[in-house]
Amino acid sequence: MSSTVLTVTLNPAVDKTIYVSGLNIGGLNRVRKTRTDPGGKGVNVAKVLNNFNVPVILTGFIGGRLGQVFLEELRKEQLNLDFVEVDGELRTNIKIVDEAHHITTELNETGFQVGEQDLFRLREKVDELLHHCSCLVLGGSLPSGVPSSIYYDFIQLAKKKAIPTVLDADGTALKEGVKAKPFAIKPNRFELEQLLGRSLETDEALVRAGKELIAEGINIVLISMGSEGALLMSQHEAYKVRPFTIRPQSTVGAGDSMVAALVYGLKKQKSLQEIAAFATAAGTMTAAKPGTEVCTLQEVEKALQRVQVQRKLKMWI
Repeated sequence: MSSTVLTVTLNPAVDKTIYVSGLNIGGLNRVRKTRTDPGGKGVNVAKVLNNFNVPVILTGFIGGRLGQVFLEELRKEQLNLDFVEVDGELRTNIKIVDEAHHITTELNETGFQVGEQDLFRLREKVDELLHHCSCLVLGGSLPSGVPSSIYYDFIQLAKKKAIPTVLDADGTALKEGVKAKPFAIKPNRFELEQLLGRSLETDEALVRAGKELIAEGINIVLISMGSEGALLMSQHEAYKVRPFTIRPQSTVGAGDSMVAALVYGLKKQKSLQEIAAFATAAGTMTAAKPGTEVCTLQEVEKALQRVQVQRKLKMWI
């Protein structure tokens, strides 16, 4: 079977990162520097997998003049692109990095309008591309016109070909996608609270939430918790990973790096404990980089010894 991973980005964006010495809400801010990067969850996952020497195909919707610039930038990274062009302009997402307080504020545009014919063309493309892939990664927000059930539909397409799916979404897109029982999901704490409709303030509460989802048919639940680390769970194991201290440059792409590391670890048949450490190291290294720049395999492997993995066996039983 092919080792290629297919990532789907329905609502890509040009990420414009603006650096200020200290964000003055309601007042004048002097911009210290800016940078632009092709963005979107599936795009970021693909960039990390490419750094990890995993073959990957990117698909999704693209549109407008900015869309062509977006594709050209990705081609420079020698990525395999097969997007569906739609009317309208690619969105721009603005990330304001307050360097004094190490805080990133995000202003994300909605995106283009997608029509029924566009949806049909993408579904046909995903169905065809899956014949050449061994894993599907779905992630990110939905542009206008895209039904919240689309991730459910794509997961079902992959299941018919016995291809595992990793889902990283939020809101109704996550809620609908989970109904199709993807192989793995990667919510953060807030997204998981939204999904289950309750507060999850402790590790014990998070583990119980993960157990519920696994009991419903999901194989792996990876919960990202920012500077607190991550929880990774399967049917028989649960691990809490504490990251090492960094000076965060931008948190954009950190969760996507964790998804890529999860996929990489599964492909390399690593143990769940090894994957937990690898995913946390990947997310941490990306958070230490500017803009939407992502981690490399060498950086992650070097950082592995700095993360702390704790088996949450008592909580799991």
